[in-house]
Amino acid sequence: MTLSAGSDSAMKTTMANPLQQKPRNVHSCNFRYAGRLSNENARALTSLHEKFALNVTTALELYLGASLHLKLLSLEQMAITDYIGGMSPNSYLLPCALNIMESNFLMEMDAPLVFPIIDLLLGGSGSPGDESRELTEIDEELMQSVTNLVVMQLERSWQVLHVSLTPARPIKPAVIQQVFLANEKLVLLMFEMTVGSTAGPLNIVLPTSFVGILLRHLKAAQSKKLSSLRSLRAPNLRERILDCDFSVAADVTQIRVLVKDLIDLRPGKILRMRAPVKTPGRLTVEDIPIFEALPVRNGARKAAQLLSRSQDIASTRE
Repeated sequence: MTLSAGSDSAMKTTMANPLQQKPRNVHSCNFRYAGRLSNENARALTSLHEKFALNVTTALELYLGASLHLKLLSLEQMAITDYIGGMSPNSYLLPCALNIMESNFLMEMDAPLVFPIIDLLLGGSGSPGDESRELTEIDEELMQSVTNLVVMQLERSWQVLHVSLTPARPIKPAVIQQVFLANEKLVLLMFEMTVGSTAGPLNIVLPTSFVGILLRHLKAAQSKKLSSLRSLRAPNLRERILDCDFSVAADVTQIRVLVKDLIDLRPGKILRMRAPVKTPGRLTVEDIPIFEALPVRNGARKAAQLLSRSQDIASTRE
């Protein structure tokens, strides 16, 4: 078979097309942002810990007998090195063990918040203390009852995990790396606590691995709740209509009255209907005739005795 130059060129072009590859789109990757919380997960954690803040506010106000408010400000995911770099040197740090995994979380309270709380525990008015001094062992012992209440509210908020939290002794910022792994990613829940006239940060620092377990259990509990709602039988139309209101009337129909009798009507005058007493009237629902009915008395109340179905309904159906 003979091929011309033009056809040979066309064949080469046709055979070369399948070998051509589309250009690949290459994007840079920042591994510091890998595994970030999605917006949905962040909303779930925010909603959960906003309720926690309300519970802590109520519990501490009752315990301390003073005005106190805790509010969730933000939620952030970061590396442990970044968290340590932004920590206050005089912070009150309380590690707590998580019984569902070999890990800990950390409660951090700003020192200016600790002194008004200690003053309240000692019977004072909650006045600020000397923020420049470090916390003593006595201060830490006094704070134990308050931090135990906060830990109890965390257990209540994380009840889907059936978690048990065990507070340890307070630690110094220099040894915080003993609480978390060196390459641990953390989720920082930042709260603002107001005690009297003093306001400051209270942070809950969670390992990302624990947050993942918490989110999975929250989603499972929500899914179970929704499935149980779907299993409830929806009421049918007959059941729903039983709670509706309708206007019902018992009337005497097809009565003729002279116009002069209507003109002469006065209060106390009797209008003759010119209809026998035994002639039945009708029971109507929203002006639709349903039954023939006779006027009767039920004790001291007027009533209607139902007779047969109205012929109007039968004719309407036909």
